[in-house]
Amino acid sequence: MIPSTSPILAAFLSGCVAAGATAAGTLPALFARTIAQRTQDTMFGFGAGVMLAASAFSLALPGIHAAQSHGAGPWHAGGIVAASILVGASLLLLLDRVVPHEHFIKGPEGLSSQRIKRAWLFVFAICLHNLPEGLAIGVGFAGTDTAHGLALAAGIAIQDIPEGLVVAVALMAAGYARGYSVMVGMASGLIEPVGALIGAGVVVDFPLLLPVGLGFAAGAMLFVVSHEIIPESHRQGHENFATGGLMVGFVMMMMLDTALG
Repeated sequence: MIPSTSPILAAFLSGCVAAGATAAGTLPALFARTIAQRTQDTMFGFGAGVMLAASAFSLALPGIHAAQSHGAGPWHAGGIVAASILVGASLLLLLDRVVPHEHFIKGPEGLSSQRIKRAWLFVFAICLHNLPEGLAIGVGFAGTDTAHGLALAAGIAIQDIPEGLVVAVALMAAGYARGYSVMVGMASGLIEPVGALIGAGVVVDFPLLLPVGLGFAAGAMLFVVSHEIIPESHRQGHENFATGGLMVGFVMMMMLDTALG
C-alpha cells in the first residue's frame, strides 16, 4: 500500500511504522526489570550495523546515482554526496555540542546540562539519535526509487525494536518508574515521522536537492554510529558481542536493500 501513495505520505507512514516499532520494543520492559549489559551492547551493535549499511547502500550510493541522473559526472556526483555527508555530520556535531543531553554511560554533555532534569537529558539524547533515521526515511521515499525507501524504513524499524527496549530498561536502571520509563521510550520514536516529513517535503519541493538530501542523511547517521552507538556498545568490555551484532545488522540491512531494491 505504501508505494502507491504520495512520497510525503509514504514517508510519514513509514516513519510512523518505525515509531511504532520503537514503542513495541519497550513493552517487554513492563515485565523484565533489567536485561544483561552484554545483551544491551549486542543490540547497540546491531543498530549500528543497520545504520552503517543504510548509509552506504540506501543513501550514499543512490545519492551518487541521483546526481549522475541530473547530468553530473562521476567525480562531480561523488563530490556532491561527499560534501553533503560532511555537512550532515557537522550539523549533528553542532547539535551534540549545543543541545543538553546525557549518555547512558558517558554522562551529561552539552550546555547547562546540570540544570535540566535528567529524564529530559535522556529524551534529548534519544531524539538526537532518532532524528537522522527519520530524515533518512523521508529522503529515501522522496527519490524516484521507492524500493530504497522501503528497504531503509524496514531496516530502521527492525533495529528500533531492541532500541526501544534498551532505552526503557536504561531509564529504569537510572531510577525512574517502570511505567514512566516505558512511556518515555515509546515517545522517543515520535521524532521519526516528523523527521520523515521534513526530509521528504524538502526533497519533493526541490528535486535537485535529492543527492544532497541523501548524502546529508547518510552523514547524520554515520555521525550517530561513530559518536554515540559504537562507543556506548564498547564501553563495558563487550566489544566482541557488539561487533557481532554490528556484523549481523550490516548484513541484514544489505540483504534487505538488495532484495527490495
